[in-house]
Amino acid sequence: MAEIRPFPAIRPAKGKERDIAALPYDVYSRQEAREAVKGKPLSFLRIDRAETQLAEDTDIYDSCVYEKARELLWGMVESGDFIQDDTACYYLYELTMNGRSQTGIVACASVDDYLRNRIKKHENTRREKEEDRVRHVDICDAQTGPIFLACRSEQTLKNLVEKEKQAESLFDFMSEDGIRHRGWKIDGQKEIEAIRSAFDSMDALYIADGHHRAASAVRVGQKRRQEHPGYTGEEEFNYFLSVIFPEDELLILDYNRTVRDLNGLSPEEFLDRLRNIFEIRKLPGAQHPGNKGEITLFLENQWYLLILKPQYENSDPVDGLDVALLQNLVLEPILGIRDPKTDERIDFVGGIRGLSELERRVHTDMKAAFAMYPTSIRELFSVADAGRLMPPKSTWFEPKLRSGLFIHSLR
Repeated sequence: MAEIRPFPAIRPAKGKERDIAALPYDVYSRQEAREAVKGKPLSFLRIDRAETQLAEDTDIYDSCVYEKARELLWGMVESGDFIQDDTACYYLYELTMNGRSQTGIVACASVDDYLRNRIKKHENTRREKEEDRVRHVDICDAQTGPIFLACRSEQTLKNLVEKEKQAESLFDFMSEDGIRHRGWKIDGQKEIEAIRSAFDSMDALYIADGHHRAASAVRVGQKRRQEHPGYTGEEEFNYFLSVIFPEDELLILDYNRTVRDLNGLSPEEFLDRLRNIFEIRKLPGAQHPGNKGEITLFLENQWYLLILKPQYENSDPVDGLDVALLQNLVLEPILGIRDPKTDERIDFVGGIRGLSELERRVHTDMKAAFAMYPTSIRELFSVADAGRLMPPKSTWFEPKLRSGLFIHSLR
């Protein structure tokens, strides 16, 4: 069973949601973050990336950065920019992009469920990236960035969510990137118990996005348990902020690859090598692959469709992923890219940027681009269920959850 409990959220005061909501802290470079907060005195990015409020030469990991984040957060609470509900509630958060909606339940997931692998992972985390958010959460005394969780579809839960969405929303606004955001509060005891019961019946939840935020929240929980040896398990530090979406509402976009050179091969030699693995067809223009086992390649101003030959198909949950097949059959043996996490000859382009970005890169600083068929949510579940890890840059989820709309206080 998965313990998913309601909580009294800190959230923007009515009418301030659009001004406060911000994209996740880690989608910005340092300079981009500084530019993004200009002229936006309420932007939550000021709290998530508090170095933007300090001198430009400030070390982004200096303790003063985290102290500044704490000052800004609780200052906005004291000034009334944020309010906090009096009782524990569940919330709904709906995002609509290009006419397509997904609705998640905002709640707190259990540190113990994470430690017992009832909340399953599919990525490794880097200790130095964790450390930044550990300090941010611990010093701010709050979890400010939600972890994006996925669950298997459950009809009772789906019916309840649709019913609750008939009520008046807490907020309804359009962000600058054209995404519509709506939220609701669920505070009826009957509905709260129904949601809790639905999650109790689930064997597992899955981290879709936010592995570093989840690991950091758990580390803060463990730290505070050590600091409070008489803890009961009910303290807020035993839980972490999450938004949980049913699998059938999630959109995973392609995560594409570009390579800087062909490892000494001419384009013709490279294509000849690929013909051993794929059936190759010329395309009249830019095109996404239409099926699993297909890749489209942009090389020398020409698009090609690559269709994997049957003898190279793989049923393994990890090695059978299209991104793994590309790595194991092409990038390493033909192009000599052994570790895509560290090799500077490869770069990754999120599918939200489109095929035109792949063409632009090949026309500027890259030699070839591979457009991938998106990894499915079922493939993600299979990898996590097997206790395995996906290759780096396997999934790109859209739309991105905004930070600042729901905050979990550890006080």
